Amino acid sequence: MRNSPIPPGTRDPRLDFFRGLSLVMIFINHVPGTVYEHFTSRNFGFSDAAEGFVFMSDVAAALAYGPGLARSPRWPTVSRIWGRSWLLYLVHIMTAAWAIGIISAAALWFGADVLLTKNAFRPLTEEPLAFLIGIVTLGHQLGYVNILPMYAALLLAAPFLIRLGQVRPGWLLIGSVGFWALVGTFRLNFPNYPFEGGWFFNPLAWQLLFTLGILTGLALREGRRFVPQRQWLFWAAAGWLVFCLVWVKSDAMLKGLGHVIWQFRQWGAPFWLVDFDKTFVSGPRLLHIMALAYVLSMPGLVPRIAASRVVAPIRLLGRQGLPVFALGTVLAIFAQAVKAVHPAGIWQDTALILGGLALQWAFAAARERLSPKAAQRAAAALSAAPTEPPAQPDLKWVAAPAR
Repeated sequence: MRNSPIPPGTRDPRLDFFRGLSLVMIFINHVPGTVYEHFTSRNFGFSDAAEGFVFMSDVAAALAYGPGLARSPRWPTVSRIWGRSWLLYLVHIMTAAWAIGIISAAALWFGADVLLTKNAFRPLTEEPLAFLIGIVTLGHQLGYVNILPMYAALLLAAPFLIRLGQVRPGWLLIGSVGFWALVGTFRLNFPNYPFEGGWFFNPLAWQLLFTLGILTGLALREGRRFVPQRQWLFWAAAGWLVFCLVWVKSDAMLKGLGHVIWQFRQWGAPFWLVDFDKTFVSGPRLLHIMALAYVLSMPGLVPRIAASRVVAPIRLLGRQGLPVFALGTVLAIFAQAVKAVHPAGIWQDTALILGGLALQWAFAAARERLSPKAAQRAAAALSAAPTEPPAQPDLKWVAAPAR
């Protein structure tokens, strides 16, 4: 049965909820050493919140920009997408500058010199000029401040990927998978400077997850599913998720299956198929996030939870994804500095985590209340005088663009 196309401007609460939940887990993971990091998604499978956040953002991008590219890559829509890419670059530079300032202050005033030896800060003291060149050219990316460059790079290709997904989705999928395999085989990546190697979040490999999100969003815009709802497929995906959970929680399986993977590698199996590499989005990680997305996309309980009032604060974080991510990154670096200067127990960790999340929520609430779009919506609501209540969309299927 085909579902109705999505009305323009309608939002799917699942996108906001899962994007907000990913932001919460990313913030917790970026403050290592707290008890709370043991409860984030990376402890229950091969993928983590980064894959979830990127996938949700890809879906939202297709929903937002797809209509403007429906006939051809028109310049107004292309310029909007490229403008978003430029904004991501500026936000990345801002968060990197704050990270440098926070770590420098902790080392200069509080004796936390150890922070200058971690998370790619070493060139700041050893090669400061090369360090600065690398920061502005994206050749050098600090630890925990390195996901936005990957997404900014992919957005440059988004107009063409979205358009190809509209006219030839099969070609786009086959080409993306083939390019992912090529990148993994030859270990292609953007170069680093002044360090050797490549980007931790490699856009050339992450383009596959980007493409899958685009194809999912385009399908939702048309009122259908990119991957059909099948009972056998649901149970296969759920079974893989359970298997991954047991795998990461069982020492015996970690040792035994680890040896099996090592043996595969000795037989010449490509690492991007059997390893757990995050830079190249290797097979087990990719299968895990895709299985998780498929299971959570089923109608029923998940849409009701995502739309409930109880999780409204999490949806708010998701609606303000980029500014919340930027603030959360700065607060996470600050929390790392606090823990380095003053190691303490669970109470300090609780204050850092809950205090940081509270600040992010307050920031998102202020932006939503004070933004011009919010004022326009309020004015429109006051001026409108409907004679009957508006029809409510079916939350099982409706999806919409990010703001």
